[in-house]
Formats: sequence, C-alpha cells, structure tokens
Amino acid sequence: MNRFIILSSLLIMGCSVWAQDITLPAPDRTGGKPLMQALNERKSTRSYQDRELTLQQLSDLLWAANGFNRDDKRTAPTANNRQELELYVTTKNGVYFYDARNHLLKEVKKGDQRAQAGTQDFVARAALNLIFVSDMEKASSREYAYTNCGFVAQNVYLYCASEGLGAVVRGSFDKDKLSGLLSLEPNQEILLTQSVGYPD
Repeated sequence: MNRFIILSSLLIMGCSVWAQDITLPAPDRTGGKPLMQALNERKSTRSYQDRELTLQQLSDLLWAANGFNRDDKRTAPTANNRQELELYVTTKNGVYFYDARNHLLKEVKKGDQRAQAGTQDFVARAALNLIFVSDMEKASSREYAYTNCGFVAQNVYLYCASEGLGAVVRGSFDKDKLSGLLSLEPNQEILLTQSVGYPD
C-alpha cells in the first residue's frame, strides 16, 4: 500500500513538470476591420503595456499569421508550396511551438524567456514574441525562405492593426542563443522575430 501511495505521489508531482501544451480555441475567421482600414492603420510599435493577450486573440493571431485556411494550404503563400516556415512563441509563461495543423501550442520550455527573443528592452515587456524558423532543407531557396517569411510577418501586422494591437518585426537577436533556447536542428534557421502586444 505504501509503495502505491509513493508511486502515485511521484506521478502527480511529475505531471507538474511535464510539458503543458495549450489547445487553442477555433480562430474567429469573421469580422475585423476592413482591409483598407487595416492597411491604413498598420505601423510598427516599440512600446508595450505589460498585458497578456486573451487565448482567443492568440488563436486568431497565429491562425492569421500562418494557419491552415484549407486542408493543405496556409494563410501565407510559400514558393512551390514548400511550407518550410514555422512559428515559435515566447510568452510570460513559456516558449512554445505553434503546431498549425492541429492549431495548438506545444511547450518547448517553461518560464518567462521573452527577453531572450531580442536585444531591445521592449522585447521583454511585449505580450509575446514570434520567432520565424525556416527548415532550409525544405525551402526552395534561401531567398524564397526570406520572401515567405515576409508574407507571414505582414499577416501579423494586418491582424494587429485590425485588433488594435501593436507589432514590430526585428532582426536584432542573438541567433545562436535563441536557436539553443528552441533546441533547433542544424537545418532549422531563425530568419526574423516579431514582437506583439498592447501599445502604450
């Protein structure tokens, strides 16, 4: 009996350190501001409130960025439909991989690692930072990988403009340090980062 209690306790304790994936609600594919208004209001923001996005906003943002809008196609195009680009997210609670096919966040590392996503002070305060990672073995070319990355970043900008959020793309980050944080493979390369949050 005592062995059973001890084993049960260990299992319960172990659950607290296991990965805590986040199942996202279905994205709201209706509404938002008209396209021309969102384009008019699109801008880069470098000052943020210390305020988290709702789970629905996070769901909508990631789907708009690079989610699946058809069975095998995404909201952003890629050359030869290689779909080599994936997104990672740093929030106050941890680092996650966006599993676009299943529309969920898979935990990579626990804890607030936002400051690791860039060199500017505001990075640690933004609600989240997106990290654009390309599988260079899948990409049609290096040039196309960067081009495809731009499509996704613009989707984020337009969603944020529609939602009243701020965003800014950034090339200022320590690539080696950030690759280590994400435990990337040699064929995976970080191309860009983008901060998102409520503007001050």
